[in-house]
Amino acid sequence: MTLLLIVEDNPINRDVLGRRLERRGFAIRFAEDGPEGVALAKAVHPDVILMDIGLGEMDGYEATRRIKADRETADIPIIALTASAFESDRTKALAAGCDDFDTKPVDLPRLLGKIEAVIGHALS
Repeated sequence: MTLLLIVEDNPINRDVLGRRLERRGFAIRFAEDGPEGVALAKAVHPDVILMDIGLGEMDGYEATRRIKADRETADIPIIALTASAFESDRTKALAAGCDDFDTKPVDLPRLLGKIEAVIGHALS
């Protein structure tokens, strides 16, 4: 089973996205902020991290940089999620180390395609 770590500070977004992905057969873990996301990435080593960019004091860019800087977690694919669809945000997310970028509200088929692409195989 593919384990996803969702780093999202909004409880409604966490709940809705988590339930939608669980129905698709994913195991889900949640982090409510950047520091918790960095710690959980190391503790559970998920298959993919869905990283909200607009977090509190440690935003998703910084959390991504920290995850990618750690040898134990550097190989975990990270997909940035943000309500901002500007190309500059995509560029900044990729520069921080994200493997892909998607916008909110989440288009589930598109996000599933991106998850498949970063893990390198089709989802069952």
